[in-house]
Amino acid sequence: MSTYEIRNGDLLISTDKALLDRGFIHQFLSERSYWAGGISRETVNRAIENSLCFGVYQAGQPAGFARVVTDYATFAWLADVFIDESRRARGLGKQLVGAVLAHPQLAGLRRTLLGTRDAHGLYARFGFGPLEHVERFMQIQNPLAYQRD
Repeated sequence: MSTYEIRNGDLLISTDKALLDRGFIHQFLSERSYWAGGISRETVNRAIENSLCFGVYQAGQPAGFARVVTDYATFAWLADVFIDESRRARGLGKQLVGAVLAHPQLAGLRRTLLGTRDAHGLYARFGFGPLEHVERFMQIQNPLAYQRD
């Protein structure tokens, strides 16, 4: 798969996994996210290797991340989306979500899902809304999964 990049001034959003600062990503997810607290470096690396990842870089420094779990044909799950706190309120989150949804290999999917506790307004701008027929969806949830890592 070829690298997908969007540049805007000193901002770069890229799917090149070689550019990812995995320490930065792991530190944010394990220590500062509400959804992945305590996740191991090994689990983060495995998730990165098996996902379409988007690194956000401002002036050459890591500023954010998102990954997409997808079959590239019908479905995608947008996950682990974050912008470093020191770089928020600059529109980077909007640019990141826009770049993800503009990726040519994600065009035309039947369904793209995500979960969020507090960014509904951001995602609504891009067409996300509440699940229809929520009663059709089920899950297996293991809240202690990262305690095994």
